[in-house]
Amino acid sequence: MAGQIDARLKELGITLPAATLPQGSYVPYAVTGSLVFLAGQIPLADGKMQHPGIVPTKVTLEQANAAARICAINLLTQLKAACGGDLDRVVRCVKVGGFVACAPDFTDHPKVVNGASDFFAQVFGDKAKHARFAVGAPSLPLGASVEVEAIFEIK
Repeated sequence: MAGQIDARLKELGITLPAATLPQGSYVPYAVTGSLVFLAGQIPLADGKMQHPGIVPTKVTLEQANAAARICAINLLTQLKAACGGDLDRVVRCVKVGGFVACAPDFTDHPKVVNGASDFFAQVFGDKAKHARFAVGAPSLPLGASVEVEAIFEIK
């Protein structure tokens, strides 16, 4: 039987992808106590990098925001695995961190990472209110324009 969060995802037209394997020497998530620390996710969809490149020279602000949303969907896939398949175990989103591959004079990092934050709010409602950081980087893994990490509390 699908839970409330699974029903909400279906309502939003979201099908979570299969969890991807780490690209390095780490695990996709670590659970300690009631906290789940999710490793950074990049905007991979159907095995293909979405919106690769530097913001705003190759990737528009709107595309980067969409990339951050894809990162959040990928984070939810890993979170679901950490919850044993039951996203209704989520108590709240504690913190989101976003990295934006960008030109040195780019300053709209928060608008990019809003793509992830807004997605979590659509899915979890008030449980998605979180602390956050959004910073620029000269490059990201595999040419990604955005990478997002998160910490969730579960029961």
